[in-house]
Amino acid sequence: MKRILKWIAILIAILIVLILVLPFIISVNIFRPRIESELTNALGRKVSVGNLSLSLWSGSLAADNISIADDPSFSSTPFVRADALNVGVNLIPLILSKTLQVRNITLTKPQVSLLRTPAGKWNFSSLGSKPSEAGGGPAAPSQPAAGPGERAGKGSEAKPSPSEKQSAPSGAPEAGKSESEQSLEQNLSVGELNIRSGQISIADTNAPGKAHVYRNVDLTVQNFSFTSQFPFTLAAELPGGGNAKLDGRGGPINRGDTSLTPLEAKISVNQLDLAKSGFIDPTSGIAGLANFAGTIASDGTRARSSGDATAEKLKLSPKGTPAPRTINLKYSTNYELEKQVGELTGDVSVVKAVAKLSGSYDLRPQTAVLHFKLNADNMPVDDLTTLLPALGVTLPRGSSLQGGTLSADLSINGPVNQMLIDGPVKLADTKLAGFDIGSKLAAISALGGAKSGPDTTIQNFSSNVRYSPSGIQTSNVNLVIPALGTLSGNGSVSPQNTLDYKMTATLNGSVVGGLSKMAGLGGNGASIPFFIQGNASDPKFVPDVKGVLSGQLKQRLGAQVPGGQNGQGVVDAITGLLGKKKQ
Repeated sequence: MKRILKWIAILIAILIVLILVLPFIISVNIFRPRIESELTNALGRKVSVGNLSLSLWSGSLAADNISIADDPSFSSTPFVRADALNVGVNLIPLILSKTLQVRNITLTKPQVSLLRTPAGKWNFSSLGSKPSEAGGGPAAPSQPAAGPGERAGKGSEAKPSPSEKQSAPSGAPEAGKSESEQSLEQNLSVGELNIRSGQISIADTNAPGKAHVYRNVDLTVQNFSFTSQFPFTLAAELPGGGNAKLDGRGGPINRGDTSLTPLEAKISVNQLDLAKSGFIDPTSGIAGLANFAGTIASDGTRARSSGDATAEKLKLSPKGTPAPRTINLKYSTNYELEKQVGELTGDVSVVKAVAKLSGSYDLRPQTAVLHFKLNADNMPVDDLTTLLPALGVTLPRGSSLQGGTLSADLSINGPVNQMLIDGPVKLADTKLAGFDIGSKLAAISALGGAKSGPDTTIQNFSSNVRYSPSGIQTSNVNLVIPALGTLSGNGSVSPQNTLDYKMTATLNGSVVGGLSKMAGLGGNGASIPFFIQGNASDPKFVPDVKGVLSGQLKQRLGAQVPGGQNGQGVVDAITGLLGKKKQ
């Protein structure tokens, strides 16, 4: 028994000695040219690897100072930099025959720089292409390329076995590719490829300083190969806050343009800060926290995506304030990858209010351009009022819309930061609680019995609305208030909420009195012109004296002066004098 224990102790001692000594006996740096050469050929970019070291405890090779060159037509700085590269290897072949067999690869703290031209071409599009296909590409490696039977993947060996030679592809090589390049594509595989704590910056070539930076990027790819599909998971912190995760399958790699490689995945985005993300021009005033869960599938030419998105604390205007309720979007889109254009349909909802959205978008310009239609049919006003602050719409101080429905048929066109929205809008059977429009009209017309109470009941409101960065234009305004009559006219609201409206009140006969009767407006259909000025939170109703006198003169002189045109001339002359300033 003691003898057995003695031999066990001796074996353990030998193993310890081997573990301590073998890394010094085996100079793993002899594999560095081979690794650089195979990676350079596989990626079509010059790959540099620093000092190599061997860890017998973990059965892995480690390298520092990793660098992958960029496509020279984009940049002379590295496409990828990394602190460390760890390669899991099979130890027995390495120790006995110095043969390199790769189980897994882990890249630690890489910094990746992605660039895109205005035409939509990416600097990673040429990854895997021959140097001549990559805009000049890197210089050819000093070491010879891997032979037809050589591998750098799981279960592969540096020297081909007889069986591998027999199974090697026969016949002429694929057009434009050598036998070694075809073999490399077919045989290069890694059991597991990992990126840990990475950083990816994405920028346009015409604005490289405005990069979107994704931090703490973690990527795991199983059974990676250029020639087949491979499962992957990707997680990252988003620019400006929030996080995203993709879980799916990619490949085979498109060797002509890597950016067009097919993939299918589930995607989730949580708490993306729209204002801080850098994706939206700050001048647009758009802000809020976005969440998304859905799917994306690309065949390399067209990408299809569908899912559910929500926006919390949404703001859609520079003068807007965050909406208190969540806005939901259920959508489906088709996007053409090379043309960078797409089509989208969806339902936008707030509680029970639902609007239909459809149209196209163009991502080629620096700021996305939209062409959409938004159709809303009899949406509950009570649910929509929470959107008014987000749109920058201000109601008179202390008032609120209550009850009724809203319908709209709007066109949305232009860059996101300069959108033009126009179309008809209609309110029915609603109430502007906390605002007495009767008292406002009484101040300019001496209405008798013009009492609409503390609230203004609206039977119907309709107008053609045009919203742009320069303000809101409303034409053909028609407001029917049963207690008073009809208000009509045109006007605008400036970006500072200043009102400029020219209106006419066509009053019910029962509410005309006082000054109105003295002015000869005693019957049904009496009309009083007036202005609405001030600002949206405190509107001022101002009498249009010139308009009132002009109306009376037309009525009186038109009847007294022979020849209607002569009477009109007198009216115009007198009202013209009213418009002149005193000398």
